[in-house]
Amino acid sequence: MEKARLCFITGGVRSGKSSFAERKALEYALQMDGNLHYLACGRVSDVEMGDRIHRHQKHRESSPIAWQTSEYATDITRIGADINQDSIILLDCLTTLLDNELFGPGIPLEKEFLDSVFSKIINGINEIRKQSSCLIVVSNELVQEPIFHNEFLHLYGKTLGLLHQMIVGQADEAYLVESGIPLRKKGCIQE
Repeated sequence: MEKARLCFITGGVRSGKSSFAERKALEYALQMDGNLHYLACGRVSDVEMGDRIHRHQKHRESSPIAWQTSEYATDITRIGADINQDSIILLDCLTTLLDNELFGPGIPLEKEFLDSVFSKIINGINEIRKQSSCLIVVSNELVQEPIFHNEFLHLYGKTLGLLHQMIVGQADEAYLVESGIPLRKKGCIQE
């Protein structure tokens, strides 16, 4: 079975990447006559995060096509029971998913563990692509600034950077969103 279309969208914090990703998902759903599915990886960790989640939910409620939402902070393959070959899935966001997979009580941040988390996320993305028509992955661009003053931050940045490279390598399209403006980095413009 052929894998679903893959679109990668990254940008800095509050760059407009999630709004762009939602518009892109709607565009795909209209083109492919598909259904919209939001794979939320965020957890309410403070008031600001709760407000952001609520704003995103309200924005999706105004969509001309209804969104189905699944909330999986880890183990994203669990979405499999909720989707089908007509699903356009928006995974928001990879950075949060990586955080959730890495941070937990007693988790050793050793190379073997980081490698297993990397594989788990990539395998999860590939499994979702086998069951849907399109997957849009949103992530934060964190590795443009030097963060190597701390060994953990170095390992985290390296893992995120490698995830970005692997996903973009497989992606049909990739965008960097800056100040609300999406910049196409990969993929041809469809006529």
